[in-house]
Amino acid sequence: MKWATYLSPATGDRRTGLVVDDQILGLEAGVSLLDLLGDDGTALAAAGDRATNGPREVVGVDDVELCAPIPQPPSIRDSASFEAHLRAGFAGLGVPFDFDNWYERPMVYFTNPHCLTGSGAAIPAAAGSQRLDYELEVVAVVGREGTNVSVDEAEDLIVGYCVFNDWSARDIQGHEVKFQVGPFKTKDWAMTTGPFLVTKDEIEPLRKNNAFDLEMKAFVNGRQYSQGNLSDMYWSFAELVAYSSRGTWVKPGDHIASGTVGTGCIIELSATKDPDEYPWLTVGDEVTLEVEGLGRIVNRLVEPPPVRKIRGTV
Repeated sequence: MKWATYLSPATGDRRTGLVVDDQILGLEAGVSLLDLLGDDGTALAAAGDRATNGPREVVGVDDVELCAPIPQPPSIRDSASFEAHLRAGFAGLGVPFDFDNWYERPMVYFTNPHCLTGSGAAIPAAAGSQRLDYELEVVAVVGREGTNVSVDEAEDLIVGYCVFNDWSARDIQGHEVKFQVGPFKTKDWAMTTGPFLVTKDEIEPLRKNNAFDLEMKAFVNGRQYSQGNLSDMYWSFAELVAYSSRGTWVKPGDHIASGTVGTGCIIELSATKDPDEYPWLTVGDEVTLEVEGLGRIVNRLVEPPPVRKIRGTV
C-alpha cells in the first residue's frame, strides 16, 4: 500500500488517503496516518479496505497539496550509513573521520521533527547560510513500539519507507562539526519526506545486500546531480532501529533515515568533481529527489528568515 497525507480540496483540512495509481482514496476526516500505526498492521489494513470500498472523497494526486506522510513524527533520527558519502563529505569539510569506529557501530543522531515538510512545499533557506545543500536519503518509519529489540525483531517494527531530503547548511556545519557533538543549525531548518508512505511489502521483492535495489537520483533545476543505489547501505535499517532501541524505546511514527547515498549531495560532488559544475543551492532553485518504488519529492528554496543575532557575529 501507498499512503498520503494531503489537504482536502473540499474542506482544507488535513486528510489521510490510500494512493491507487494517480488517485487518492480519502478516509473519513480526523484520522491521521499515525493513528493507524501501533499494532501488527491490522488497523492500516482495515483502513485500506475502507478507503477502497467506500472512500469519503477521491482526488487526483496532482490536484492536492501533499503534506509529509506523518507531519510531526514523535522523533526523527538520521544516520550515516553510506561509506562513499562519508569519505567524500568529510573530505569536503576538511575534517578527518574515524572509519574504524564507524565500522564498529552505527552513526545516528536526533534531528528536528518540527521542520518537516511535504513535497511541493516552499523551503525557506537557512538563515545566515551561503552554502545550501540537499541530501538524497530514504527514511524508515516505525510502525510498532519496541525496546532493546534484536535486529530480526526490529525488521518487524518497520511499517514502510519514504523519500527523505535532509537539507543542510554546509558553512554552518563547518563550524558545528568542530564541537564533535553532532549537527544543530546545520540541519534543523528543513527536512522533506514523502511523497507517500510506502509499506515495506511493496519493495520487499527488491531486497539486496543490507537494503533494497532501488535507484536514487537527485536533480537541481532539472539537471541530474546525483545517482546511487539504496543497496549500498553498510548498516541496514533493521540494525539502525535495533541500535536506536537499545536502552530506550522506538515509538510508532518514529523516523530513522539512511543517511546520504554516495554522490547524494553537493558537498560530495564539489569535493570529487569540478566544484564550478555543482554550485551551492540558492533561493529559487528547485530540487527533485527520486527513489525507485518510493516516488519523487520536489521543493523550491525561497527567501530565508532574517538573522536575529544573539551575540557578536552569530
